[in-house]
Amino acid sequence: MTDTVLLDAGVVSRCRRRVHLEHDPAARDAPRQAPDPTGELRKADAVAHRREIADQLKAVFGDRWVEIPTDARGSEREAATRAAIESGRDFIWAAQLPRDLEGGRRGGIDLLVRTDGGYVPVLVVRHKVSDPGTGARTSPLTDLTTIGGTPDQTRKVRPQPRDQLRLAHTRRLLHAAGFADERTAFAGVIGLDGDVIVWHDLSAPTWPGGRTALAEYEARFADRLAVATAAATGGEPLAEPSRIVECRSCPWWPVCSEKLLATRDVSLVVRGEDAGFLRAADVPTVDALAALDPANNDVPPLVGMPLADAIGLARAWLADLTVVRRNESVHVPRADVEVDVDMESFGDAGAYLWGALLSGADIGIAPGYRAFVTWDPLPTDDEARSFAEFWQWFATVRNAAVARGLTFRAYCYNELAENRWLLASAKRFAGKPGIPTRREVLTFIESDEWFDLFGSVREHFLCSHGKGLKTIAPVAGFSWRDPEASGENSMRWYRAAVAMDGGAPDEVQRARLLEYNEDDVQATAVLRRWMSSPAVNEIPYVGDI
Repeated sequence: MTDTVLLDAGVVSRCRRRVHLEHDPAARDAPRQAPDPTGELRKADAVAHRREIADQLKAVFGDRWVEIPTDARGSEREAATRAAIESGRDFIWAAQLPRDLEGGRRGGIDLLVRTDGGYVPVLVVRHKVSDPGTGARTSPLTDLTTIGGTPDQTRKVRPQPRDQLRLAHTRRLLHAAGFADERTAFAGVIGLDGDVIVWHDLSAPTWPGGRTALAEYEARFADRLAVATAAATGGEPLAEPSRIVECRSCPWWPVCSEKLLATRDVSLVVRGEDAGFLRAADVPTVDALAALDPANNDVPPLVGMPLADAIGLARAWLADLTVVRRNESVHVPRADVEVDVDMESFGDAGAYLWGALLSGADIGIAPGYRAFVTWDPLPTDDEARSFAEFWQWFATVRNAAVARGLTFRAYCYNELAENRWLLASAKRFAGKPGIPTRREVLTFIESDEWFDLFGSVREHFLCSHGKGLKTIAPVAGFSWRDPEASGENSMRWYRAAVAMDGGAPDEVQRARLLEYNEDDVQATAVLRRWMSSPAVNEIPYVGDI
């Protein structure tokens, strides 16, 4: 029955239950949540990036270049692609490959490159595909036909498993149609920087367990095809709902959540592999998990957390408690002079805003919130100025505290983002006025003066609805002024603030972003003060529930 089900490359990276629902006739009219606005913006940015790369390549290759119209019907695009291939065109953009009815595959690819033996796929993506280092095989965009490239002494591959799986899918489509260059398993990716092609050898044993990308793809695709076929033909479902990270933005979450809540599924408090381990140990529900003895030796060790914490989360969920104390006493290190820091970035383009809240002892610098911002659309050299101003102010505060014999500490919530852009900014803008060295930044973030409050929350609390600042700070009594405040929405506000999509910059959205950032640092301050106060003991202790 595989001729009734044709799957694109995305299924191999998609939740199995989502694949089922997408092919289940009974789910056709089921309610779905609206598309994630941030996801929609990312898609639009990706389209614009691909167009930019296409125009760049078209200018280089001239009449050797052909584009398949993207606004035509699928069958027309397939026919145009086949005609371009059979006429031997060197570079085919936006190819829609012939459907593989026997294998159950369909799909397209950004670029096909002709060789003496057939065609090789190249993907264009709007994310980084390499990092500084060595070992990647690359070629310049002006040399697309050097398949496999040459060793690059300045780059190492950023694996990006989804890219490799998409390329493997395309290679199988090319093979089925008789258009693949069977002599090579290389396939290319042009990333965000758009300066080189990074080549992946899909037959190399670079995956866990020594598997190849092609083997991993074949196993995943066969599984998804079985799931989709069972759904489409009314067979026994091969995938049941289980909560994972992707559920937050999945259109089918209303369908899955209803079923998970009705069955009180264990994945509502323990996600991923751990939910599977617990079901296999005959612990399928939150109730069953809450009833366990933490010393139960019949349950295998969990990956994400100790079993005792999972049991505590289940008991908190049943009691409708967002937060319970994991430890009887809660401690957050404090200082005489304190600064709360929050950074706003726009994808991989840069960090446009550093917000800081100064509080504590008098050091001759006015307390309160400060924003160090650039409103030039990212990426921009003006980012160096705003970052340098932030760092110089920050260093002045610290030095003033030390000069008065006072202790100093700076706080953030989940340091991964801040640390990334502290180090990246020091590297990108090295040598510019006011920019610290990478060693200066590393010395600071590795010191006791830089404190990640997220780590403290993780240490002292069990959080049944997540550990995000927007979830935890309200428990401490803080609320954001903007009811739509979120990292996802801030991306949309930023686009308007800098007129990224044309028109005039939106001053209202600029003010909104500054208010949002100020509230984020205020939330961190309120949370740590609350955690340092007797009021935190009003939160139930897990051992008492």
